[in-house]
Amino acid sequence: MADSRNRRRRGRSRKRRPVAASAAQRTQSEPGAAPTPAESAAAAEQASGRVAPTGAQGKRARARPRGAAERERGTGAGAPAAAGERPRPPWYPLPLSELLILVGAIGTIVGLRRGVSNGGPALFAGLGAVMIGTVEVTLREHLSGYRSHALILALLPTIAFHSAVALGVSAFTRVPSWLQVALLLIDGAIFTFLFKVLRARFVDSRRERTFAGRR
Repeated sequence: MADSRNRRRRGRSRKRRPVAASAAQRTQSEPGAAPTPAESAAAAEQASGRVAPTGAQGKRARARPRGAAERERGTGAGAPAAAGERPRPPWYPLPLSELLILVGAIGTIVGLRRGVSNGGPALFAGLGAVMIGTVEVTLREHLSGYRSHALILALLPTIAFHSAVALGVSAFTRVPSWLQVALLLIDGAIFTFLFKVLRARFVDSRRERTFAGRR
């Protein structure tokens, strides 16, 4: 008896499922029935013409914006650019370094015309501005692998070191000849070390730019 009742219950449960499904289908197929939220969204997309493409077309459409975003990220200041592309500064598109060089050149000319006694502040300020702008441009181009400036970048610290020591000693006493010879030897060692380091850094950056251009 128990087995026959269980069989009847199983049979009833199995028969109710298709009945419920068929009732749901009849409800959706009836013209007066309210559409579901999913059907409403699909109908709105079809009406506005924004149906998402399927298949290969959908993959290509999704790949286009992704590739454009990667190209935009590649041309940023921190990413390696192509071999022939000038590196962009962090403040792009403002030409701050170029403006600094221009203003410094004008200040230098004004200081030279007035003389050291009257135009000394303008002269030194102009020279400093030109130096800062030039160092920024050359250092950015060198470290990014765009153009090698190892000679200039190694020479500037060497000149600064020699000038600082010579001016510091001359403020108290006359610079002896043996100190000048020693400074020349130290200058040669500093220049050689900096030139090798900067040249190796440029070669590595140039290799990264070459690989980035092949992608």
